[in-house]
Amino acid sequence: MVKVFVSGASGFIAQHVVKLLVSKGYKVIGSVRSIEKGEQLKKDLVDFEYEIVEDIAVPGAFDEALKKHTDVTVFLHTASPFHYNTTDVENDLLKPAIEGTKNALKSIQEYAPQVEKVVVTSSMAAVYSASGGDASSPPLTEESWNDITFEESKANARVGYLGSKALAEKAAWEFLKTKKPNFTMNTVNPTLVFGPQAFPTGLKETLNTSSEILNGILKAGTDESKVPARSGFYIDVRDVAKAHLHAFESDVTNFRYVVVGGPFCVQEAMDIINENIPSLKGKISVGEPGSGEEIMKNLVKVDNSKTRELLGDFISLEQSVIDSINQIISK
Repeated sequence: MVKVFVSGASGFIAQHVVKLLVSKGYKVIGSVRSIEKGEQLKKDLVDFEYEIVEDIAVPGAFDEALKKHTDVTVFLHTASPFHYNTTDVENDLLKPAIEGTKNALKSIQEYAPQVEKVVVTSSMAAVYSASGGDASSPPLTEESWNDITFEESKANARVGYLGSKALAEKAAWEFLKTKKPNFTMNTVNPTLVFGPQAFPTGLKETLNTSSEILNGILKAGTDESKVPARSGFYIDVRDVAKAHLHAFESDVTNFRYVVVGGPFCVQEAMDIINENIPSLKGKISVGEPGSGEEIMKNLVKVDNSKTRELLGDFISLEQSVIDSINQIISK
């Protein structure tokens, strides 16, 4: 039986990855920051073990966990902060992402030479150009990079998040190039991730950063001034989980899975909810129905055809929004 180590196993994406791994018969070891998080996952899953890694940025953070599990042959590094709630960008976003990634790879090389495949959860934040872009810009592809520097990343929390993902992923590829470890590596680069929580226990008053955009539509009620104004791109979390498994089950190596389902804006989400969930009719804003296309028309284009060729069709925005909202209102 193949044993897979998943760092940051209690995260929104990671829980779906772990759930899918267990359903396919893999033995899973997850790192979590507390006993409480580990025990909750053990309740939600049939077969799951965990190790406590309180701070991934501390040198040697994963050493003891990997020494204990000498039969792990796949390592999925999903642990990295995704939030904007900080005034200390360097210590709360940049260092955990960058040092956490380097620590994981160092530990694998030193204490888990039997590991053959590594997958790093990156982000479209590592793909977008730091200088922005619009419909007239060259399309973003699997070869595109955010060129932001460490110093530029310290400007504010939002910029810091973008920088943390780009710099962490660059550190991973640099490690592969210079240290020449035994393992091969791929990255998974999702955009805004929607879709239901992996387990009902994930439903809280405030959800993970991307899911909270949809939750925010419900919280705003009919007060349009409180509706979150966001546009960009979406992917469903279940497709992100599938990408992680493909990234180690296939023979693909040194590849960036740019998992983008299509364009997104809050108006589109409101239209989908108002058209498909009758119980919310009159309880949320309508905005300007049908204006989503106009809002999204100037977004930079994404050409992730290489990724789509490997993974096939993605869950539609409509299905992702409906499944997300139905789960939230069922609690």
